[in-house]
Amino acid sequence: MSESHGNSIKNSDTYEALRGKGASKQKAAAIANAQARDDMEPSKKGGAQPPYEDWTRKALYQRAQELEIEGRSDMTKAALIAALRKA
Repeated sequence: MSESHGNSIKNSDTYEALRGKGASKQKAAAIANAQARDDMEPSKKGGAQPPYEDWTRKALYQRAQELEIEGRSDMTKAALIAALRKA
């Protein structure tokens, strides 16, 4: 188990894989912990949203606004994607 995300993550490999694919910390933790339980069967695919690269800059900006990411108005599309993946 990686110390970077603490001991609350029950399936570290799944968590790291989901974070690498752009999932938020909360979503990755929820899926990783659910997959670690025998009584739950979460989807392997995840949400129906397209990858951030397919979003318009305007849509990325609106999502950054929802998450209250600072400096978003000066960010390029690539910078918005990076900031959203960190959030």
